[in-house]
Amino acid sequence: MSSANPPAVQDCIVKDGAQHLSAVRDGRAVYLNGKLVGDVTAHPAYRNAIGSAAMLYDHQARPENIERMTFDLGGGRRVNRAWQHPRSYGEMVERRKALVEWAELTCGFLGRSPDHVASSVSAQYMGAEVFDRHDPARGKAFRDWYEHARANDLFLTYVINNVQGDRSKAFGDQGEGAEDMIARIVDEDSSGITIRGAKLFATSAIMANEIFVGSGQPLKRGEEDMAFSCALPMNAKGMKLLSRRSFEEAATSEYDHPLSFRYDENDALIFFDDVKVPWERIFVYRDTDMCRAQLHDTGAHVYQNYQAQIRLSVKLRFLVGLARGVAETIGTVNMPPVREQLGKLASQAALIEGMVLGMEAGGQMVGEYYLPNKHLLYAAQVQSQEMYPQVIQVIRELAGGALLMLPSSVEDFSHPELSRVIAATQISPAMTGEERVKLMKLTWDAVGTEFASRHLQYEMFYAGGQYVTRGHSYRTYDWGRATGMARNVTQSYQLADFLKKSDQAA
Repeated sequence: MSSANPPAVQDCIVKDGAQHLSAVRDGRAVYLNGKLVGDVTAHPAYRNAIGSAAMLYDHQARPENIERMTFDLGGGRRVNRAWQHPRSYGEMVERRKALVEWAELTCGFLGRSPDHVASSVSAQYMGAEVFDRHDPARGKAFRDWYEHARANDLFLTYVINNVQGDRSKAFGDQGEGAEDMIARIVDEDSSGITIRGAKLFATSAIMANEIFVGSGQPLKRGEEDMAFSCALPMNAKGMKLLSRRSFEEAATSEYDHPLSFRYDENDALIFFDDVKVPWERIFVYRDTDMCRAQLHDTGAHVYQNYQAQIRLSVKLRFLVGLARGVAETIGTVNMPPVREQLGKLASQAALIEGMVLGMEAGGQMVGEYYLPNKHLLYAAQVQSQEMYPQVIQVIRELAGGALLMLPSSVEDFSHPELSRVIAATQISPAMTGEERVKLMKLTWDAVGTEFASRHLQYEMFYAGGQYVTRGHSYRTYDWGRATGMARNVTQSYQLADFLKKSDQAA
């Protein structure tokens, strides 16, 4: 069927949650608490988070949502708008609205939802001539893999950071005993390369379909063995996922931990134990500068972080809503100092959302595609890294002891005497005692639990240290326009003119 006459949306093929769950049951090697996990979709450490990812696909597949959430690839196939290549400001806005809708389903707490890495690799595809200059064969390999990933609406994750090791030394100079610390090429033949070593941070890898492996950190001459990028299925032979502690597994109930029970996307260290990668899945080969170019000479770094700011704007809106709910619950919402704090929180959330809109309005065509404004993106990152801890702190201050004066678990309600005490002490001018407990437990899971602490660390550092984001802001700002105004003023008068007037007056 021609693209001029696409099939009705209800007749299109769209990935749904059942398809995603089936694909994740692939025998991937996930380790937790010293044991091989097995089926991650059924394990109490991961099943709900994976279910939340499946829920996103179910949402896009509902007939009433298909037009907004997906676009037509041709041949009756539709995929999420994260894979869309905007050719105008209007298409970028249309795409962003779909990403916002997905983020709202998880309150922004799936930091590496499927639209994140899809945004990055889509921008790499839009700038794929960068690969061709490196090696036409690598360019073809990337295009072929990308088209496969997009056609199947894959949930991708990535590992583009190296293990910290000794930060006073270069990655390639870690010394004896560190040979397997950082993933590197250890062998190659006519069929591909073999990689051994580790990469970070495989957020959402446990629920993803495939993983992109690259280097987002600078490499130097002599580190060519580390200078590669590739893509692998999550069940690749020899690839081991070492999971961090599962907050989902520690969540006693959805009532007591409503966020960590559902949205603990998990983070993992990936160890490549002599993993064979075929040439058709290798995109950068032994070129340290190309590792940089893949992300920065294409629009990848911009698009992936633009998506992150879209998601964060939703998360901040959720947190500001929680702050207002806390103030209403404990009866302080009409106090002038509290309203002042809420007003500041609202302005901070609106600042990031406004900067997202500015990135789009201030964007430009690069070739045939529309890219958001780089500097506004990096400026938003600088602001949000500082802002997120401040927002969390204000919510804690607004709540005070209310976050500590809570029943130990939902089980307390089943005890008649305890239930009576709860009803007598959980008093609110805005809601019932039970509703108050629910709101405060939700708030604590957002700002105080181990799950919340992980999110605080994530939002502060997912884009790199502050010196990194501030460096991007410095690099992309229009300094000529800014300093030019002062220069125009100082050049409008000359010392000689004043001396001449002084001589004449004398």
